[in-house]
Amino acid sequence: MSEQVKIDIPPQQGRGFWVTKGQTFRVVDTEGQQVADLWAIATNGNENDWLSTSQTRDITERLFPTVGESFYSEKAKPFLTLVQDNSPSPHDMLFPACNPGLYERAGLSNHPNCRDNLLLELKKADIALPVVPDPVNFFQRSEPQSDGRLEVLASDNPPGGNVLLRAETNLYVVVTACSVDFHPTNGGRCTGIEITVS
Repeated sequence: MSEQVKIDIPPQQGRGFWVTKGQTFRVVDTEGQQVADLWAIATNGNENDWLSTSQTRDITERLFPTVGESFYSEKAKPFLTLVQDNSPSPHDMLFPACNPGLYERAGLSNHPNCRDNLLLELKKADIALPVVPDPVNFFQRSEPQSDGRLEVLASDNPPGGNVLLRAETNLYVVVTACSVDFHPTNGGRCTGIEITVS
């Protein structure tokens, strides 16, 4: 039986970790209704590449990959494959990470946010990107409405709901436990995310 490494991500924080080609990892919403933002970066000297939600939508011709399909990089390379989806949530690849501007518009200054949490983890790993990519928002309910509106609803992910991903190349992965606590997004409260790497 393969050894597993567990990474606990506290509420409103992020963690980065390395995976090698062929490794799998599970993103687990332990308490339910908590969105997990995910980024993946391949480092190759000065030629960094990163998971691109727009390339993934274009290549898969879906709003979100189905089981067996991959998430693709800015250079159209397969990065991660969705091996299992043990969640009723539709997930999201349309919204950016929450950021200081979002909270300032809501009257909340100096609020924890996923953008800053990503940048902190990249700095720890000595990785620099020319842009801040949009994340994959696991367990987020924000599918387009019939009138074209994009409305973020409360996640319906149950406690223990999870996804299993396989790395298609060596990657640095950052996952954040979404910081939104003033909107239904995370069920009205922020909880943690658990990662298990096989």
